[in-house]
Amino acid sequence: MHRILRTALGAATAVVLACAVPTGPAVAAVAADSPYDVLVFSKTAGFRHDAIPAGIQAIRDLGTTGSFTVTATEDAAAFTTANLAQYEAVVFLSTTGDVLNAAQQTAFETYIRAGGGFVGVHAAADTEYGWPFYGQLVGAYFSSHPAIQQAGVKVENRGHAATATLPQTWTRTDEWYNYQSNPRSTARVLATLDESSYSGGTMGADHPHVWCKTFEGGRSFYTGGGHTAASYTDSVFRAHLLGGIRYAAGRVKADCRPETGYTSLYNGSVSGWSQAGPGSFTNTDATLTSTGGLGLLWYSAKQYTSYSLKLDWKMAGDDNSGVFIGFPPSTDPWSAVNNGYEIQIDSTDAADRTTGAVYTFKSADLAARDAALNPPGEWNAYEILVEGERLQVFLNGVKINDFVNTDAADRTTGAVYTFKSADLAARDAALNPPGEWNAYEILVEGERLQVFLNGVKINDFVNTDPARGLAGHIGLQNHGTGDDVSFRNVRIKELGAATPTVQAESYSSQSGVAPFTKAGANNGQTLGSIDPGDWASYNGISLTGATTFKARVVSGGPGGTIQVRTGSASGPILGSVAVPNTGSWTTFADVSTPLSNVPAGNANVYLTFTGTGTGLFDVDDFTFGRSTSAGGTVVGLGGKCLDVRAGATADGTQIQIYGCNSTSSQTWTRNGQTLRALGKCLDVSGAGTADGTKVQLWTCNGSGAQNWVPQSNSTLLNPNSGKCLDVQGANPADSTPVHLWTCNTNASQKWTLT
Repeated sequence: MHRILRTALGAATAVVLACAVPTGPAVAAVAADSPYDVLVFSKTAGFRHDAIPAGIQAIRDLGTTGSFTVTATEDAAAFTTANLAQYEAVVFLSTTGDVLNAAQQTAFETYIRAGGGFVGVHAAADTEYGWPFYGQLVGAYFSSHPAIQQAGVKVENRGHAATATLPQTWTRTDEWYNYQSNPRSTARVLATLDESSYSGGTMGADHPHVWCKTFEGGRSFYTGGGHTAASYTDSVFRAHLLGGIRYAAGRVKADCRPETGYTSLYNGSVSGWSQAGPGSFTNTDATLTSTGGLGLLWYSAKQYTSYSLKLDWKMAGDDNSGVFIGFPPSTDPWSAVNNGYEIQIDSTDAADRTTGAVYTFKSADLAARDAALNPPGEWNAYEILVEGERLQVFLNGVKINDFVNTDAADRTTGAVYTFKSADLAARDAALNPPGEWNAYEILVEGERLQVFLNGVKINDFVNTDPARGLAGHIGLQNHGTGDDVSFRNVRIKELGAATPTVQAESYSSQSGVAPFTKAGANNGQTLGSIDPGDWASYNGISLTGATTFKARVVSGGPGGTIQVRTGSASGPILGSVAVPNTGSWTTFADVSTPLSNVPAGNANVYLTFTGTGTGLFDVDDFTFGRSTSAGGTVVGLGGKCLDVRAGATADGTQIQIYGCNSTSSQTWTRNGQTLRALGKCLDVSGAGTADGTKVQLWTCNGSGAQNWVPQSNSTLLNPNSGKCLDVQGANPADSTPVHLWTCNTNASQKWTLT
């Protein structure tokens, strides 16, 4: 949001309108990509798809108009370190079987780790089963497929270049793969198959079909489509494939981090949203687009405290908008400005550059300027009146500008408007230009606000203003006529309360470690010089309700483990988290672990460090996350409660029903899509999908086996398997186990969360 002098809302709106382009919404073409090179590899050592020639030709055609050259080969000798280095992306086009020898595999691993891009098409998932690196890169291996038939593809992320032009339901004919595993825990799933729309699907309600991921320094994109030759003459499929190639080649950015546990706030329906002030948003194709005067579309149904808010946004050109957080309910959009925080959206922040403008900061009043301006060849008179930080401009005696300098921070994309600039280098590297979609994550933990652009952290801000807070409502700004910004897929995951962020170098006592000044560190320093056996303590940390520990770390060394203890450096371990080599001593990453047996109240916390070698890693800061509620019961068949057998905490402990008794073994808290008791999670054994699979207690690990979603018919669905929590044999007796079973409407699957 460009800061403007406010006298009253109507006057402010008039200024915005005066600065706006008088024509309709601008439609900006996507800027052409800088040239790049693509290798298409289609060697087969198993089944050979007759659509391969059509696929090669389609990619050549896309290259002709898409600024890239195409080299097509089935010669694995092309996989040398030197040869691969010339390509920005390598496409495995329906390869099958073992197609590379050990030396060629090593060269390809080197290519990916150096930042190369991989595109897997269809049978790329039916390739190199004995090469673990490839299996992790592609995301999942082929299992089976039914006959070619029509099916519905559900597009769940329409912010990626590969899916941005697709409808929400994409109906097409192809050969539909089942996979040996679900890639959702390691990749961002972009589209899934609707198994009710065809026959032969075996993966249930969550059947990934298209996904992307970052992997060991490189980028990976996979689409299950492309079996038929007709796919490659279909303009929609071609656009889909082109988007995947552009992402893999680094020509368009995306957030491809795994994602689970989010609740949709907007995906076509504006239920729960209210418009404040003039202007509005159009709502077409599950896309909101700002129009009219200065205002705010805000989610009035609920306020939020600690959460992860994600959304996709796109500008048509040099446009202006923002996402507001932390403001109280109000029908005045200025309440959000004055009481909350704005995360800015503005790619260039360019104001009018004509006569009377405060260049790049504020346009002149164009109507007044035009009425007062003499044409070329005539003299004009300026008065520039400066009173403190107020600047007024008079042209031939007519006031045409009135500007107040604030210059508190950058006002471009990623800034916490007027409070803290984005990391401009990180922002510029992650930003897609006008005409392309961008993804925001706005992460609020207590009074700490982090902003991620296309998966890259570009801002880290801590609120210290006692008159403001980060808790409150969220809203999307319509900035004014001519500022055309679109939004899609607004979703949120509540995280529960969090303790304030603790700077790791601010210890109470230590052994072996020391503060280290480091660029990129929050507060400018990390806790460094960490060797095995070292420790640091932090006195008086509130642990009440703490369920997770998260640390920001950096390592160009061997990595190691952080142990969280209380009382002393040899006190009980609440949790342990592995710290990997993050890529370099300037590449930061977050690591986290669930906690168990956490004491209530304040405690002296000790971080102890283990590993092999010296110079293991640095710790920048850490937080303790708390559960989203104080806990309650889950009541099922016969009025019995969901119960951890014998109150045991060992991984694998059977979950059962038992007479309700208010003990901790029956106290469950919801954290995202998990249900937690005794510091661990309700879990499907082995991430199984078969009827009768054991449901147990297990260390929380973020996998799909631990996600449970309450349904409108009172069942508890595990989306990973597509099946429901069920009482074995519909037996209401004490100690009857619960297990996984095909969802139905029987009483054995009805649960009430209190």
